[in-house]
Amino acid sequence: MYFDVAIIGGGPAGSAAAITLAKSGHSVAIFDKSEFPRDKCCGDGLTTLALRLSEHLGLSPIAVNEWKSIDKATLHWEGGRSATCNLPDEAGLYAAVVPRTDYDQALIDLAQDNGVCIFEGHGLESITIQSEKPKIEIEGLGPVETKSVIAADGMWSPTRRLLGLSIDNYRGEWHAFRQYFKNVDSRAKTLHVWFEPDLLPGYVWSFPLDEDRANVGFGVLRDGQIPISETGKIWKELLQRPKIKEVLGNNFEPDGRYTAWPIPARITSMPISHGPVLFVGDAAAAADTLTGEGIGQALLTGILAGESIAKQGGVKEIATRYENSVASELNADHRMSLLLQKILSHKRSARYALNIATSTKWIRRNFVRWMFEDYPRALLFTPKRWEKGTFRRQGTYIDRVEQ
Repeated sequence: MYFDVAIIGGGPAGSAAAITLAKSGHSVAIFDKSEFPRDKCCGDGLTTLALRLSEHLGLSPIAVNEWKSIDKATLHWEGGRSATCNLPDEAGLYAAVVPRTDYDQALIDLAQDNGVCIFEGHGLESITIQSEKPKIEIEGLGPVETKSVIAADGMWSPTRRLLGLSIDNYRGEWHAFRQYFKNVDSRAKTLHVWFEPDLLPGYVWSFPLDEDRANVGFGVLRDGQIPISETGKIWKELLQRPKIKEVLGNNFEPDGRYTAWPIPARITSMPISHGPVLFVGDAAAAADTLTGEGIGQALLTGILAGESIAKQGGVKEIATRYENSVASELNADHRMSLLLQKILSHKRSARYALNIATSTKWIRRNFVRWMFEDYPRALLFTPKRWEKGTFRRQGTYIDRVEQ
């Protein structure tokens, strides 16, 4: 069995890489140990970055089973303060909530529609590199010949482990807790974020879904105020906090079990290439270190990896091209996120920052666009990324069909 590129993992990063390569004429296969549809612990939020990249890949909202468009976000912080930030009312969409079960399925279906071969229920069994050529074995399928491998196999990347590149005792930078609820109050039909003082720089979210349902969860830094061993206890207590319960209502109840998962966010210090192997998404620790958001970053690294291979060249040339493109797109933003993370780690500075960010209508609108990654984190400090009309840019899916 031969493919120009073998992709390990069929999540957003793997599918994005596969679609990019297939469109350029390469033969591509995705191998995933799971069978779709499958869930992943996630807030299910699609930022403007994720939406723009989804649209670029050719994904239509019509192809997604459950899609909730978002036009505003209500922020809550210390002192009982809250502010609703409306996204621009110009044409297009700037944010959405889509269950990962549905989103990932739609992406891998799109990859298949573009000619990508999908092998579900078949994970990576072994990988070695000999003379810059990968040799891989896939569970249940045997040897697969290929020129390049893209590892999109998540936080615990088997590819990285089998190549001896895992970091001992690494558990990610963030830890997320999430559960679906039904019978939520009408207030929970919009998006809410709580910056609770004892969780900073972490936060609590409630993202709306259809049929009076919501995705509710919280994320905390692994080395922050909250010991990870205590997150289970905190979860039960959080749901009873007056400010949160006021939004969820008195009748909300679990719709399935809660899940927890570590989030890797160290793109500037994680090796993202090894010979003919490129790492993308969580396998590259590409999540935003300020928010823990990872879908947009997964799509971006997948696309960049696909483009780097599609332009061809030697193994070292492809790896260097990929590393440089990732550095150009993400490194400055990662450093800015680390700085902002320090500011939001303290109650006083977090309160001050949120007071400023919500002080006027114009600032609120542009702050929420920045929060939803329509502006790069470090835009003000990276002049080469300044473009005319940046603050008047239309949203995505301007001609979309609302469900």
